[in-house]
Amino acid sequence: MFVLSSTPTAIGAMRNVPATDAAWLHVDVADQELLVRANDAAGTVLSRFPVATGRNGVGELDGSGCTPRGWHKIRAMIGDDAPPGTVFVARRPTGEIYSPALGEACPGRDWILSRIMWLSGLEPGRNRLGQRDTMRRFIYIHGGPDERPVGQPGSRGCVRMRNADVIALYEQVQPGTRVLIDG
Repeated sequence: MFVLSSTPTAIGAMRNVPATDAAWLHVDVADQELLVRANDAAGTVLSRFPVATGRNGVGELDGSGCTPRGWHKIRAMIGDDAPPGTVFVARRPTGEIYSPALGEACPGRDWILSRIMWLSGLEPGRNRLGQRDTMRRFIYIHGGPDERPVGQPGSRGCVRMRNADVIALYEQVQPGTRVLIDG
């Protein structure tokens, strides 16, 4: 077991410190919610958030736009102390803060906002390696425009959350935290 480092990081920097076994995440695709569960026999629910998973459903193939199933871990956490609504492209802050006007000016842009928790599959042949590799598909848990619906499928394969929720979740987890996506 490792202890989370308290070393501060810059906005947009990645936290790559191994996690403790304090909690794990359960993304329930059918119910479109993310549960933070205690690492106890009952899997006690500590927090609950509505999400939007892939509008194309579930699936693991690269280019499918589907949300990959199975066991994952948070490989990296990006956006420590970034202001809510910070826009990220290629995991780097652009200097923009999202607004509905910016959204209208750039329709069709894949908005990744506030925080990023980059997932890596743990099941070779299912969600790791080859054409089914979650990390190489750039599958994240991230914030999105608050005016876009959650509680129903609608992402390009990622697990999209409201900005306040993704910031709250980010404070509850560390790199290495286990994530089960089922549906």
